[in-house]
Amino acid sequence: MNVHGRFEGPAELNVLGEPLSPCSSDPLTGFFRTGYCAAGPDNAAVHLVCIEATDEFLAYSASVGNDLSTPMPQFAFPGLVAGNRWCLVAQRWWQAHQAGKAPRVFLRSTNQAVLGLIPLDVLKAYALDLN
Repeated sequence: MNVHGRFEGPAELNVLGEPLSPCSSDPLTGFFRTGYCAAGPDNAAVHLVCIEATDEFLAYSASVGNDLSTPMPQFAFPGLVAGNRWCLVAQRWWQAHQAGKAPRVFLRSTNQAVLGLIPLDVLKAYALDLN
């Protein structure tokens, strides 16, 4: 936790078993708005997959009732545009994957807690940060 009592994230691990890397500070992402796709205490948060938004994914997401493009300042949500990195709810990513619309992911910034839902080999097929 930081000095404000908010969970930072780097104490958690990514899907590769390494310390979790930040996903984005612009826009500031994560359930706790720390830039990390952190699950936090008791694994309460589910915004765990670090994605790179695309126009196709944003349109798909809106079509299934999850509008990620419209700003919602009351939730500190700026609205996404193609190219933004964002901590996406793991079940939303899996839903998009099953529909053939999943965005690419940053494995080093994706929380290992998703591995109970999403197999690592599936995530690796979408990876933007594997050498």
